[in-house]
Amino acid sequence: MQETFRVPDVSCDHCKNAIEGALAPLRGVEQAEVDVPAKSVSVLFDPTAVDRAQLVHAIEEAGYPVAN
Repeated sequence: MQETFRVPDVSCDHCKNAIEGALAPLRGVEQAEVDVPAKSVSVLFDPTAVDRAQLVHAIEEAGYPVAN
């Protein structure tokens, strides 16, 4: 499954690395990619291993609030 999150505070490569680094260790995350100009995060994941709430939590724990 793929989900895209809007993350308005993404502004640079440091943000990109921090978010991708926070998502990568989660069990079930196959790929996480931050698009800095679009201020979005696309995550390819196995929904039987990780859910949307866990993905949002990881992004927000890295310091980047997810917009609704």
